Parts: sequence; structure tokens; C-alpha cells
Amino acid sequence: MGPPRSKKRRPTFRRLLKTSGVKLENKLKNRQLKQQNVAKKQRKEQKRLRQAVKDAAIRTPRPLETYRKRPEEEEDEEFLETLPTDMMEDDDLQRMTAMARQASFITRDLSSCGPVHSGKKRSSEVVHSYEKVPRKMVRTEEKEVIHLLPIKDKTGVIPQTVERVIKHQKGEEEEEAADEREEPENEGEPESVVELTAEQRERLRVQIINQKKLLIANLASAVISDPFSNIKRLKELRGMLMEPDPCVAVTVRKLVMVSLMEIFKDIAPTYRIRPLTAAEKGVKVKKETQRLREFEEGLVSQYKFYLEDLEQTIKDWKQKKKKRSQVVSLQSYQSLAHVSVRCLCELLLALPHFNFHNNIVVVLVPLMNDPAKQVSDMCCDAFRKLFQEDKLGGASLAAVRVVSGLVKSLNYNIRPEVLRTLLSLRIQEVQLKKDVEETAPQKKFMNNKEKKKNLSRMKRKWKKAEEKLEKELLEVEASESKENKIKLHTETLNIVFLIYFRILKKAQRSVLLPAVLEGLANFAHLINLEFFDDLLSVLQNLIQSGDRTNRESLHCIQTVFTILSGQGDVLNIDPLTFYSQLYKMLPRLHAGAPNDDIIILLRCLDTMLIRRRKQVTLQRAMAFIKRLSTLSLHVLPNASVGMLAANRATMHSFPKCDFLLDNEVQGSGFFLPELDEPEHCNAQNTALWELHTLQRHFHPVVRQFAAHLSHGAPSEGSAALGMELSRRSPVELFSDYSVKDMTFNPPVALPRTKKKDRFTDGATLLDPELQRRVNSVLNITEETLLDFNATHTPSQH
Repeated sequence: MGPPRSKKRRPTFRRLLKTSGVKLENKLKNRQLKQQNVAKKQRKEQKRLRQAVKDAAIRTPRPLETYRKRPEEEEDEEFLETLPTDMMEDDDLQRMTAMARQASFITRDLSSCGPVHSGKKRSSEVVHSYEKVPRKMVRTEEKEVIHLLPIKDKTGVIPQTVERVIKHQKGEEEEEAADEREEPENEGEPESVVELTAEQRERLRVQIINQKKLLIANLASAVISDPFSNIKRLKELRGMLMEPDPCVAVTVRKLVMVSLMEIFKDIAPTYRIRPLTAAEKGVKVKKETQRLREFEEGLVSQYKFYLEDLEQTIKDWKQKKKKRSQVVSLQSYQSLAHVSVRCLCELLLALPHFNFHNNIVVVLVPLMNDPAKQVSDMCCDAFRKLFQEDKLGGASLAAVRVVSGLVKSLNYNIRPEVLRTLLSLRIQEVQLKKDVEETAPQKKFMNNKEKKKNLSRMKRKWKKAEEKLEKELLEVEASESKENKIKLHTETLNIVFLIYFRILKKAQRSVLLPAVLEGLANFAHLINLEFFDDLLSVLQNLIQSGDRTNRESLHCIQTVFTILSGQGDVLNIDPLTFYSQLYKMLPRLHAGAPNDDIIILLRCLDTMLIRRRKQVTLQRAMAFIKRLSTLSLHVLPNASVGMLAANRATMHSFPKCDFLLDNEVQGSGFFLPELDEPEHCNAQNTALWELHTLQRHFHPVVRQFAAHLSHGAPSEGSAALGMELSRRSPVELFSDYSVKDMTFNPPVALPRTKKKDRFTDGATLLDPELQRRVNSVLNITEETLLDFNATHTPSQH
């Protein structure tokens, strides 16, 4: 039998590798620990040696202080030796010798000796004279070793070094010493304050302002030329917002505010910068990426501090407090606050995508209701432009939310201009599904013939699947962006209607009601069907109350018919009451009332008569045509043009209205012009005699429309209108022909009579200013003008 087998398992190769690695690591750790212990012992030994050397130096005996004899003392000793001692007694001679050897006030050298009673003090407290003498250290040249490439020899590697001598700059030391010598000389001199005259102070102020302007321009140009490298210059520029000089503090601060605003508008990126997470900061990145991160971090921090400075300036102005320094008076804070508001408004419009935009909105929305009209108008204009330029809807939603909170917090005691800014919202552009297909980018795909010609069967199959996938991706991308826009606009509109309905419910007597009614009329086509019944009843009560102005009543009627012509056409509602209210209101819209109400009337007529022509009876249409023709005699010329254009559109929609142009047609009953019910006034029994009078109007366009309607409003022939008039709506014609451009122009030559009673052109008899007032206010026709000239001679003017 062989030797017994060992019970110990033979280790595998992997186990050997593993154990060998652990052993190597342990050996390395032990070696490192030994090196650390050795280094520690060496440091302790060196410390002990230094301490021993220091103690030995302290215990070294030092020689006593020796004094050099002065020439006077040597002469005194010679004098004592030459004295005739034979004439003095021994006792006196010994006493004088002892006195000469002692240190007395007479024999003591004050410049070299210590105090007389120095023996009474401790020896450790004595300050020797050589300690008072300044030490002059011998300057040794500092040497720096430069390591060169080593040399290899038979013995081994030999390192090579070269010593570099560092020479001290003697010039700087001499200048510092000279400054130190000069300082004590100037300390004793009093500062001379010279009082300057007003002219000299102004020149000095202009000079300082020019220097500050150059500094601001240099810093700003450096930042704009290379923002990544010079982003720290923004801190220097922002530090000038606390200019300490009271003479130029206000001007410099304004310049710095505007300059920083323009800089941020130029260098801000087109995206929002988010803060980095801890994990992202710990990851090692490229130099370019790190540089970009540092730039973004510096930009966001400086932008935040700048906005805080602007906000603090506005708060100080509102609270009437001086901030940080007393260099700026309280009267100057108003101008500084105006500049701050202007800068915030510019940043609101220029950087809606950048950081802290919502913070700017929160600061500016309360200022829309500020008592200062300049500040309020500035903020309202800024938000109006923001609503008009916002295509996505995110910025508009944030602003509307803050406005809603402001209205609720102030209990509806705000200016109407705040609510009128909401009329600029671009919510009308939201449309239905067909927009998604129109806005989706069109991609050109291969047809079947091209596929069979250029591709194999397998490639055609892959191509078909690929095109299908691309189409789906395009549709999904377009629908998501459109859905996001619709979602934002829907939420914005809900908040707007919430503001309007709260005011209608709780503050019907408020000055905000006209703005609310105008907003409802603007967004009425987007109101949910669930609110129609309640809203119509509220509007009807407002109109029937009788204490509403013409404009408010017109807005109520416009809102009702905008609803009924849009989503409300499915409702079975007869708005006869609103027709009667508008018919009753027409005589109140004469030349003495505001002319701006006419444009609302024209919009109401377009919705009530033209768009709803299938629900309107012929009697109602003829009654409106008759009353509008009568009203056109009592309004300004541009309003007359708009009303006649509305009559033309109504006559085209209701061809049987030509009964009003025939005097021989008779019906049942008589025309009742004072009756306010259009269905029962018997308008078919009258004629449009006003057209004959309007043909003699001084305005050429009014004459042209009157002649056109008197011929039945034909589309062709000599009585037809030109292209520039026929293709424009009544609202456009009303806006185009303003009162400023109207001049007096008589239609025909006036008849001549005797020389003393002869009438001439009215323009030569009337004073120009009086003629302008008469034409613009009374809208005089030719007959009344002749009567007026007959009773007034030129001398009376």
C-alpha cells in the first residue's frame, strides 16, 4: 500500500489566484504602515532636536554690557589726576574719588545708560540698549532648484539640478519706504476743503457721469463680446447699483439698470436653465461642458440678484423708505421705481421662456392697479403685448392666474383697465380636429409605381411598414403639441370666465361691469353650454333694469347673440326681447352720444340680422332698416356710412325689403315710428324718404351710399358701388372714414338770385372753425345750410 492520502484538499487555480491577491494586498498595506511609522518617528526626533537646540541657545551665557567711554569722561579722569592732591586732606580726597566712581546725575550718560535706580528692578525686566537698536539682517538670495534630466552612469542614475537666483525688486521696497516716510508728514496737515460754485459742481458732476458711463460701457461690452469668460463682470456692474456718491447716484443707477436689462436680453439663452442635481455635479465632464455649466450658473444667479434689486427699489418707493444708504432722497425713488418697472416690463416681453418669468409676473400684476397712472399704463400695455405675442399659452395662463388672485384679494376694487387687458388673449385661435391635420408636417412618401420600379418585394414590405410608422409618429407629435396648447387655453379661459361670473354675481354695481360685459361679448363663442340659461337670464335682467349705459346694454345684447349664433344655435330660445331692446335703444345713439358705441351696434346688427336671417321675420328687418335710415341723419358721417352699409347688407339678405322704396305700396295700418316693438310698428307702410335727403349730404361717401340704396342696392350697373366700398364690411367702413379726414364738399352748384340776395358757396360765408364744428356735430344738409347762411352775414362772423 502506498502512503496515506492527505485529507487536505488541494486548492484550485482560482483559489490560488484569489489567495495570492489577498496576500499581495496585505503585504502592500503592511509596507505602507511601516513607512508611515518610520516617518512619524523621524518627525518626532527632528522635533526633539529642534527643541534641544533652542534650549541650548537660550542657556548660552552672554557678555555683560560694556560702555565706551566718551571723550568728556576721559578728560575728567585726566583732570582728576592733575588736581593738586597735596593741598587736600586724605578724607576729602577719598570722598571725591568715591563720588567720581559712582553713577550720579552729573556724571551719567543719558543716551547710553539705564535708569539710576535700575538695581531695584528685576534683572529680567531690564531692556538692554542693544535690544533697542534696529537689526539689519543680511539678505541672502533665495534659491530655487530646477530639476533637469538625469544622467545614467555605471554607478546608477545621477539627478541633475540647477539653482535659480530670485532677485528681489528693490524699486518696490524703496517706494514703500518712501511712502512710509511721507505718511507721517501728511498726517499732521489739515485737509483743505474748497467750496465750489454751482457751475463748478455741475461741471464736476458731468465729468463723473461721463467716467461712469465709460466704465459701464466697458463692462457691458466685455460681457456681450465674450459672455462665457466675462460673466463675473456682471457682478461688478451690478455693484454700481449702490453708487455712494449722492451727486450722481440716481443717474448712475438708472444707467446700470437699463444696461443690465439689455445685457440679459442679449446673452440669455432660448431655454430655461435648471439647477444641477447632486449626482450630476459629481460626474466628471468635459471642459466645454464644465465651462457651459459655470456660465449658466453665474448667469442665473446674477439675473436673480438683479431682479431682486429691481423689486426692492419698487418696494422702497411704495413704502417710502430709504434703503441701505442715505444718498438717494425719497423724491428720487419715484423715478428709480419707474425705471425699474420699465426694465421688468421689457424682460417680461423679451424673456418669457427664461427663468424667474413667473416671479416677474407676480411683481408686475399688482402694479397694474397702481394709483400712479404712468406705472399702471406701462404694466397694462406690457401684459397686453404679452397676451398678443404668446403663442403657446403658458405665460398667459400664469398671468391670468395672478390677475384672478388680485381681483379676489382686493374684493373687486380694481381699475377696469386690468380686466380690459384680458381682451388681448389669443384664445380665439383654438380650433377643432381639422387643425391638427393642417399643422402636421407633410412628408413625401413613395407611391406604388415607384416602389415596384425601384425596390424588391422584401424591401417594399419593409418600406411600407416604415412609412406607416413615420406617419403615426408625425400624427402623434402634432396632436400632442396641439393638445397641450388647447389644454392651456382651456384652463386660461376657465379662469377668465370665473372672474367674469364672480363680478356678475357679486358686484353688478361695480365699475368693472362694462369691462366684464365687453369680455363676455369677446369670448361668448367659447362659453360652455351649461352656463347659457343662467347667463341669459342675468343679462336680460341687466338690460331691463334701465340703469345701464348704452355701451353696457349693447355689450349685453352682443354677448347674447354671439352665444346664440355659435354653440347656442341648438337651443330653442326666442330672443325677441333683445331685438326689442336694441330697437328701442337706437334713437339714443345720436351725435351727442359717444361715437364709439356705433361700432358695437354694427357688430350686433351683423349677428342679429345677417347671420340669423332664417330666424328673423321680414317685418322685423324692415323696421330696423327704417330706424337705421332715420338715425343716419343724426350721427357723424362715418357712423352714417356704417349704418347705410348695414342697410345694404340687410336688403341683400331680405330682397323683399324693396317695398320701402315704393310709395304706392300700401298695407294694413299706419306706420308707428314711436312704437318700440319692431314686429308691430307697420314698417311696410312707410318709405325711405331719408335716402333722398342723404343724397344732398356734404360727405361724398354718404351721398354715394344713399344713391346706391335708393336704386335698390344693385350689384351691377351705374348705381352699383365700387370695389373699394362693396367688399368692405360696415365695421371696416366705419373705422376707415374717421371724422379727422372729412372736409366740406357741396354736392351741386347752388342757384343764383339777385346780387344782394345771391347765395354763394357756403364755405366762403362760414368761418372755417365754425364750419368744422357745424359739420362734425350737427351733420348739416344742404337745405339747412342755406337757411343758416341766409340769416348770417360774413360781418357777423
